[in-house]
Parts: sequence; structure tokens; C-alpha cells
Amino acid sequence: MEEALEKMHGHSLKIQGAGRTDSGVHATGQVANFFSDLDSIPAAKYRDALNSHLPHDIRILESREVEATFGSKRSARIRTYSYFLYVDPVVFPHYRRYCWKISRKPDIENINRMAAKLLGEHDFSTFTAAGDSSKSKVRKIYSACFYPGVPFLVFRVSAGSFLWKMVRSILGTILELEQNGLGPQDMEKKLKSKDRSLVGATAPARGLFLERIFYDDEDAFPG
Repeated sequence: MEEALEKMHGHSLKIQGAGRTDSGVHATGQVANFFSDLDSIPAAKYRDALNSHLPHDIRILESREVEATFGSKRSARIRTYSYFLYVDPVVFPHYRRYCWKISRKPDIENINRMAAKLLGEHDFSTFTAAGDSSKSKVRKIYSACFYPGVPFLVFRVSAGSFLWKMVRSILGTILELEQNGLGPQDMEKKLKSKDRSLVGATAPARGLFLERIFYDDEDAFPG
């Protein structure tokens, strides 16, 4: 995007994204901002102008002008990620880069009871990848649940922010516990232990999507 902006402006610009994604993770709702001194293009037209310079695996969905005080990262209130699990015996080839095929259909009631243990404010050191530079490992989870889709089983989780590989680590742990016949009490013990060595295998990056960023003027959870 910065290379595309430089072509349009004739000089370099920096962009700020609302959230990072690991290598191999996707985004359908990423938000980014930048300051422009180019007044020949209306704000709404930046979408098409940028897309004409970007590779086909990066698309701008909307562009608009915001207040100078807006920051896509610091103004964000809630970030929502979704992870797509494929539970049928054979995965369609066009889905394989965007989901994780697992060999069984997990007990949705059990894994949702485990996901419920994540709600609220906790120290998520157990689910933090080694090398995470965050000063605090405390995060607040607003929503976490599994629901059946077509053709996927989707894990959707929302928080103010996440630690490095936190969602993938949580998902891998929940599925491992369920496979071993364990449940919510075991998930709670792992969370409270703050011990990284007790965590399950990290889910692959390819099934995870940054789905949406909510800001102060939006109601992420009406009612």
C-alpha cells in the first residue's frame, strides 16, 4: 500500500494499520489510515486509485476522509477475528488456503463451554507466543463462541486487542482438550496457570481472518 501511495503522490507515505496479522493470516476487515497532501483525488476515489496500483490479493473496499485526530490503531475499541475450520472428509481445493481441515466434528456444546471460560479480563500468558513484546499479558475478551456455518465450523472471538498468536493458541488448545475428552474446567486451569508449557498446538495461520474493527461510534454488541 505504501508503494502504491508513493506512485500516486510522488513521495513516500506511511500507513497505520488497526491490527497486525501473522504471516499467513488473512483480513477481510482491516482498517488503515494515512495523511495525504494530494487534493486532486476525492477521498471516496482513493479506493479505485489504490486498487489500480495494488496486486490482486490486496483490495481496498472503501475509502473516506476522517478527522485528523483519528488513528486506525489507537481509536479502535474492539477487534473481531474469525477462524474457519473445515470438518468434512474432503476439502474443496479453493478453500484449502483459507481454512484448517480437521478430521472430526468436535462437540460444539463442549467447546463453547470452554470458550466461555475466556470471557472477561484475564492474564493470557498461557496463550502468548514466546517473544511477544507486550508489557502486559492482560486482555479483555468480549465474545468467544463456535457456530456452524456452511461449509465451515467458525470460531469467532472479539477483544480490545490480542497477544501474538493468542487466538490460534487458544483454538488449538480447545480442540486438543475436546479430543482428549476434557472440558471447561481443564481450560480454566490452563488459563489460570499462566504456564505456556501447558498449551496445546497452535492452529495454522491460514484459517484465521481479521474480520472487523469497531470504533467508538459503533455498537459492536447491540442489546
